[in-house]
Amino acid sequence: MLDVSDAVRAEIGEAEAERLLAGENTPGEYDCTSCRARGNTHQERTSTVLFVGEETAVLAFAHASCIPSQVVSVAEDQLQGAVQSLTAEETGRHAVPAPSPGSPQEQAPAAPPARPAAPGQGTRQAVLGVTCGQVLLDDTLHPAIVVEPTGPIARPGSDGPGDDFLPLLIEHGFLPVTDVAQLPAPVAGWSVLLAMGQLHAILQPPATPGTQPVAWWQAHQPLAVTEGWRTAAAKSHTVLVYAAPAGSIGQQPREDLLREALEKAAAGGVLVAGTMPLAGT
Repeated sequence: MLDVSDAVRAEIGEAEAERLLAGENTPGEYDCTSCRARGNTHQERTSTVLFVGEETAVLAFAHASCIPSQVVSVAEDQLQGAVQSLTAEETGRHAVPAPSPGSPQEQAPAAPPARPAAPGQGTRQAVLGVTCGQVLLDDTLHPAIVVEPTGPIARPGSDGPGDDFLPLLIEHGFLPVTDVAQLPAPVAGWSVLLAMGQLHAILQPPATPGTQPVAWWQAHQPLAVTEGWRTAAAKSHTVLVYAAPAGSIGQQPREDLLREALEKAAAGGVLVAGTMPLAGT
């Protein structure tokens, strides 16, 4: 019932992989590293997920229906924090804090902002604000991430004051949104990394085919999401990612206001989006 991908096998070695497949080192019951619901390696198909930092590696387990077996590169400090949390969980001392009432399922300003490069951008970087919430489409709640820079994004090699954030994203597969009520089209090669029940990164395709995806946006500290957001993500295995230029969306305190801001941005022609698989590689 255990899936060990070639990438994980290459990292942990053939002997350890065979011990896992034989059930010698499997935990039996586990908390899915994606949706956080309980799983059992003896009763349902389970993926092995290896989180690798600069000096530390952690082997975790997930429902195969949530994410495939894979190797995930994580910043060393994030991985050390995860190890401490896992150790505390094992001794019964760890508790996950409840989300703040009225929050639109987490905003990046609650944690230090990340500094990702725009698609195709070299060393020039910008700060992206990230808001997580749920969007109602055809009577179904979908997990969504809204990305908005704090300032204009310049095209690589450009010295002008223009904002090329949306054109750069469109060149990388995002599509303009004219109606928020419509499900965004998939954007090839991109994915959302939700690990250990928290949002870690938005991944873009690697520059070299056949290599691991690279983080377009990565949280300085993993962002907590609500149980409702995780449940919707685990059900659909996808996340809707919306993006708009600086000043288009703002920090909205409620999901209804976030929806209104998205609709206003779409009406103004300044909203793009794409549907991404959850933690795909």
